[in-house]
Amino acid sequence: MVGTFRPRRMASVALLGALALGLAACGGEYPNSTFNPNSEYNAAIVSLWDKLLFWGTLVFIGVEAALVYTIFKFRRRPDGGVPKQVHGNTALEITWTAIPAVILIFIAIPTVRTIFTTQAKATPDALQVEVIGHQWWWEFRYPQYGITTANELYLPNGRTVNFQLKTVDVLHSFWIPQMGGKRDLISNRTNYLWFTPNADLPSSAWNGMCAEFCGPSHANMRFKVFAVTPSEFAQWTAHQQQPAIFQAVASVPAAVALAKVPVPSGTGSTPVLQVAAATAPTTTAPDAPAPAAPVPVWAFPKEKIENDFAYTIPKTPLTNQISFDEALIGTGDSERGRQIYGRSSCIGCHAIAGTPFNMAVVGPNLTHVGSRHTIAGGLYPNDTKHLSYWIKSAPHMKPGSIMPSLGKGVTDPKTKMVVNVGGLTDAEVADIVAYLQALK
Repeated sequence: MVGTFRPRRMASVALLGALALGLAACGGEYPNSTFNPNSEYNAAIVSLWDKLLFWGTLVFIGVEAALVYTIFKFRRRPDGGVPKQVHGNTALEITWTAIPAVILIFIAIPTVRTIFTTQAKATPDALQVEVIGHQWWWEFRYPQYGITTANELYLPNGRTVNFQLKTVDVLHSFWIPQMGGKRDLISNRTNYLWFTPNADLPSSAWNGMCAEFCGPSHANMRFKVFAVTPSEFAQWTAHQQQPAIFQAVASVPAAVALAKVPVPSGTGSTPVLQVAAATAPTTTAPDAPAPAAPVPVWAFPKEKIENDFAYTIPKTPLTNQISFDEALIGTGDSERGRQIYGRSSCIGCHAIAGTPFNMAVVGPNLTHVGSRHTIAGGLYPNDTKHLSYWIKSAPHMKPGSIMPSLGKGVTDPKTKMVVNVGGLTDAEVADIVAYLQALK
């Protein structure tokens, strides 16, 4: 059967294709886009992408034009004869071999140049950050400052940062789309990645994530990146180098008075709440040296996140597999919580600087957990309600979490056993939450 060419059908198909492309191009903002050159690493990748897209587009247009020409020029006609059979065409074969070779040269040169640029060693004065991947959370160490934190990465704008990437279990992949770079964390090996946040970049918050499937909570292995000014980074490091600033906060009925500790203007920090409890005053020997004033708490301002970087706020819904006495949320006593924490299994997994016999490294470092914005590997906001549910049963909140269920009467989803002996009541959980939130 001889086919016929129908221009109207071809026009309809072309129109439908153009409409689909137009709709695909329409969309809102993409906060996790990699096409924002916020560092020289991202700028190099974007430049390479633009070059490859340009040459790829030329190849596509050339190939499609030749294809369309051939289809129309040599299409079958009712009165057409049998095509003449020829054996090879030396000039044609040389041409279609030489053209791709030339194109590959234009592609290879910028690609190799970008590889050498991004794989070079970081400058000697770079900020060193050890990134350690766990199932399923991130540990960040700043060896030059003696700081260890979790799931929140602070970077100074204008200063090169050299990341040493390690894993303590399976393969992970460290990725900050807005900053560039995606590098794997490989067992028994240290990989490196470096970039410099742009010096003129305003204080910003970005999302970070694991980009290598690593288990049931791979999609829940997130972290936050705060690119801040050098002065803000200095404030943050000075605060992080101190032991936890613990202000005992009594439960709501027992509170006598609240007084805000003044914070220097421009720090963007949240004032620390100090509670005057009904206890005897502490006396100090007349010749005793005055205690050093605590470094003001500084963290990326919460209001700035809410106003300018709302896309970094986790919106994971709470599980309905466990319940919590809502009337107890926010009523805990931090001093009582400190005592409960000290005799619980928590001290076997976590570390709090300045607290004797609490230097474990299994779970995240909790020294300044009260000043962080997220918990559970960036999965939930660090507020009273989510923290209460998390402590009661982390495995219900995050699949595969190695933190066991601690709430009394809860059936642990991994062991299938009911927590009884040593389990925490909702009131005790509320007290521990108050203690952790007081660790600024």
